[in-house]
Amino acid sequence: MANRRRAIVTGSATGVGAATALLLARRGCDVVVNYTKSEAEAHATAAACRAAGTDAIVVRADVADDAACRAMVGQAIARWGGLDILVNNAGITTFVGTGNLEAIDAATFQRIFAVNALGAFQMIRAAAPHLKAARGAIVNVSSIAGTQGLGSSVPYVASKGALNAMTLHFARALAPEVRVNAVCPGMITTRWFVQGLGREGYEKLKAHYEQTAPLGRACSAEDVAEAVVWLAEAATVTGELLVMDSGLHLGSLGRAVVPQRD
Repeated sequence: MANRRRAIVTGSATGVGAATALLLARRGCDVVVNYTKSEAEAHATAAACRAAGTDAIVVRADVADDAACRAMVGQAIARWGGLDILVNNAGITTFVGTGNLEAIDAATFQRIFAVNALGAFQMIRAAAPHLKAARGAIVNVSSIAGTQGLGSSVPYVASKGALNAMTLHFARALAPEVRVNAVCPGMITTRWFVQGLGREGYEKLKAHYEQTAPLGRACSAEDVAEAVVWLAEAATVTGELLVMDSGLHLGSLGRAVVPQRD
């Protein structure tokens, strides 16, 4: 156990977080599986990590609560004696669109920001001394909402923009001991979108996305997990905001066919 790397993945009961925890386990990491509501799924994810040959512990914690963040890091240190990787994946939103401003009250805005941005900050603050000691890595799971200014709601867009800015800040502030990067996916084919939009809304969005993006597909949870784990291991990469949207950011001309001379 002493020779294995040690990781915390917030929001890892399902979706991208679960896929990331499992892939890290398969790459030889002991993993903290974190959840707030999905207890059964969290234990299933931890069991899959253990089946991959590493240790896993399940920790219920709301990352918006600083004490809970510190306690979660403390449990990892007590169990394994150190920490090598922090993946800030926990995130929430409300699916009201960016034009429906009256649907967002202050409490909703503050709650989304508290989880998506403040939560990442609090986890980084709690984990930083241990990550420095291990010369470790932080990977933030952000979104193209933070690079393109579009998404499920204004507070979600704002929170992911803040997360991207913090990624750049901490890449400088924690160097050279800790590398800090972010992934910025577009649409991901997980239950998160289905729960927010309903099945019909999800299918419509997916079809539109696939018709618009140059690569013609949305990300899977496993696609994002692969990028997260690569950044956690890429020894000379820091301060990167890795956009993974199948080329959607290229705009409407992204799939245009350029005429060729005979």
